[in-house]
Amino acid sequence: MKNSKGCIIWGKESFLYSFPEPHPMNRKRLESFGLAFKEQKNNGDIEAPKICSYEDLLLFHTKDYVELVVNKSKTGEGFLDYGDTPAFLGCFEAASYVVGSTLKGVDLIMEGRYKRVFVPMAGLHHARRNTAAGFCIFNDIGVAIEYLRKRYGVKDILYVDIDAHHGDGVFYEYVKDPNVYIADIHEDGRFLYPGTGKREERGEGNAFGTKLNIPLLPGASDDELLFAFEEVKNFAWEFKIEFIVLQAGVDGLAGDPITHLNYSIEGYGKFVKNMVELSSEICGGKILILGGGGYNPENTKKGWLMIWSIINE
Repeated sequence: MKNSKGCIIWGKESFLYSFPEPHPMNRKRLESFGLAFKEQKNNGDIEAPKICSYEDLLLFHTKDYVELVVNKSKTGEGFLDYGDTPAFLGCFEAASYVVGSTLKGVDLIMEGRYKRVFVPMAGLHHARRNTAAGFCIFNDIGVAIEYLRKRYGVKDILYVDIDAHHGDGVFYEYVKDPNVYIADIHEDGRFLYPGTGKREERGEGNAFGTKLNIPLLPGASDDELLFAFEEVKNFAWEFKIEFIVLQAGVDGLAGDPITHLNYSIEGYGKFVKNMVELSSEICGGKILILGGGGYNPENTKKGWLMIWSIINE
């Protein structure tokens, strides 16, 4: 097993998923990290991004929606949802690279090459089965959950999300699924898109108790984030977990232009490190970390470099 160090999935295709400026999810957030990463003395392995197949997308998404993206991708005109997620030329291929890279991360872990894999341009947690939403064209997390089940027979998956925005595209698509355990720490929906993720939502039917929402008030900082980790840890220990997916969005760092949380890079790094340690305790170290959101280029640089350093310790 070649997993004494971590692995990152990063390459020229990682830059494809960027909306034209002035959209906040633009290329600058990727370039900031890319330049700094290139200058680093790397002590881990780099794997190239991979495009997924059409069939992979259908593990989670409806055929009608995938076809809509295919067609909009050819013209680059209009929107893929109600107005947050514009089409652009090649958006189908760009989004398919996000999904494919996440699935490659799953393969690298499940085949025993690495325990920890980081995919910076990934974690598109708002897309639903039949629509884009919140800058997210395809939900690579949802596809990965179905892929883990179909290809590897993994039953019990823990999904932890620390992006400032509630991961509604994952939460509500699996709200009735008793084998997808979700812990989502986010800015309170009364103050931030998508307006969801209330404390009292714990799952539905026989999945009640398998979901955990931890909404934080605007201005919440490291103390609140690390206190929330203790709750996530206790929650995770209640179940038999085989694989962890962490959506580690950096938009909770102080200075993000569209959110109102106030984490420091040190507090954020401590949370990620705690999650890596938790994975070692409960599922043999198998953790896939996705970069998620973050709209301050300096923060994406610092946050993603922090993750890279942690998984290579």
